[in-house]
Order: sequence, then C-alpha cells, then structure tokens
Amino acid sequence: MQRLRNDDRGATTVVVALLMVPLLVFAALTIDVAAMHTDRQQLQTGADAAALAIAQDCAGGDCEPSGTTAQTMAAANKNDGEATGDVAELDPAAGRVTVRTDAVREHWFAPIIGIDQTSLQARASARWGYPTGGSTILPLAIYVCELTVQTGSTEIREDGELVGIDLPEATQEQTIQFTKASNTDCTPNSGNVVPGGFGWLRPGTSGCGSISTATGDWVRTDTGNNSPCEQATFQDWLGEPVLVPLFDDARDNGSGAQYRIIGYAAFTLTGYRFPGMSHNASQCTGGDNCIRGTFGRFVDLSDDFDYSPDGPRFGVAVVALTE
Repeated sequence: MQRLRNDDRGATTVVVALLMVPLLVFAALTIDVAAMHTDRQQLQTGADAAALAIAQDCAGGDCEPSGTTAQTMAAANKNDGEATGDVAELDPAAGRVTVRTDAVREHWFAPIIGIDQTSLQARASARWGYPTGGSTILPLAIYVCELTVQTGSTEIREDGELVGIDLPEATQEQTIQFTKASNTDCTPNSGNVVPGGFGWLRPGTSGCGSISTATGDWVRTDTGNNSPCEQATFQDWLGEPVLVPLFDDARDNGSGAQYRIIGYAAFTLTGYRFPGMSHNASQCTGGDNCIRGTFGRFVDLSDDFDYSPDGPRFGVAVVALTE
C-alpha cells in the first residue's frame, strides 16, 4: 500500500494572507507617521515664519494685517499649500504674538486600521520691543539731531515729545560725520554739543567694549578728538551689528561733560576715520572724524540689552521667537 505524503503546496499563500494585515499596519506606522512628521515640520516652519513676520509688522507700528499674514505664511510653508494660520494671541502692550497653524493629513495605509486622517497643529510665539539699555560696544554716542539730518530721517513725536526717528530702510552704506565737521545746524556755535565733546564715551573698567547705558541716563563723555580705543579694537568690530547710543542733550563742560541717552540705533561698522587710524573711509577728508556703515531695522535678542514694547523707537527693534 502506497504511503501518504504531506503536501505543503499553498502554505506560503496562507502565511502571506495571514501576515498581510500586520504588514499593512506596519506600513501605516512607518509611511503615514513619517508623512505626519513632515507635515508637522512644515506647519512649525509656517508658524515660526508667521510669528516673526507679525512681530516685525507690529514693531513697525502696524499689527493690522496679522490674520492675513498668519494665513499667508502657513500656506506658503506647506508643500501642498493646504494649511490654515490663525493668530491665537496678540498683545501689542506686552509685545507678544502667538500663531497657530493647522492641517489635515489624509493617510494612505492607516484606513486599513480605521484611521482615515489626522488633524495636525503647530504653535509659535514671538516678541518684539525696543532697546532701553545695556552694554554697548562702540565707545561712541551720536547726537540724535545729527543722525536725523545726515541720514535724511524724520522725527517721530507724540504729544510734542521726541520718541524716535524713522531711519531709511535702504541698506546702502552711509557716512556719519562727527559734529565738528558735519556742517549742520545742530551745533551752530562751537561745532560740538559741548566743548571738546566729539561724541566719545568714557569706557568702563572692562575696557572699550563694555559701557553700560540706559535711556534717560546721563553718561560721562571722553573729551577730545582722539578715540579712547586702539585701531585693533575697531578692526575687530568691523562687520558686526551693534547698538549705538543716541543722545538728545548735554550738560556741563570738559571732563565733567555728560550726554543724556534717548535711544539706540543698530549700526554695522564698515569703515572709520579718526586721528591716526582709518579704514574704508575715503569720504572723510583732512582731520575729519567719521564712521561708515549701514543701519538696520531689527537686531537679534541679546542678553546684553533690555527691551520693552514701550521703549523709544529709533529705527531699531528686537524681534525673536520665544519658548
């Protein structure tokens, strides 16, 4: 009698059929989850961009288009453009904005396990303000009248009080002459705000790069035509955006002279000319003192400075993402 043999034909088909559902679930957990992660990244990028853009608008005095900005940035940073952006919080008095972005991910494999889509969301917050005081780098203060006239800026006044100036948005290099050679009507008598006061500040104990100032403070001047710092120090500052104090009034004379700080301008130094030292400043002639560079609208948040949404607006604001 012939012996019966086991016939395993078709067993592979059964095994594959049994494993098909787990395989599809695994695909859902890899492909669909990876797609969700990509979408979340794009939503976060859109939220970050929207928060920063709205903060910049508000810092410029116009928070009105915030809803439109949020939607535009959310859609622009999503590959398929299918995202919505909303302003979750906007507090101009506190200088703070929060943006929420939303989208829906339609899944490819997850419907096998009953999940057709997932709602995704991201949030970002930003703050803005104007510098009110800190540790300055350049040992220099600029007379606000001189800055306004030499840059062709307009003053910003509230109730008759000077609260800022509207510096040009153009980023071309500009030369700022010291008061003795500027030939403006800001200092019609001696050419300086105070005798011997060319705008230099007296460095602190830590050297030229550490001079503490604050709006409303009276700071001591370093009188005379010569810079209180060495040329090597100015070379290190080339190309660096720094906050330069502005003053609107002066008092006393000689070594006791002081300037009253009213605000700050963001300036990137590209050239200078002082007695015995110069760099990229052919616009200054003879014994004229000058600095050359570009003014900025926004600066990075710095631990060296304090900022406030109520601070004086002299063409510069800080805009930064917050936790």
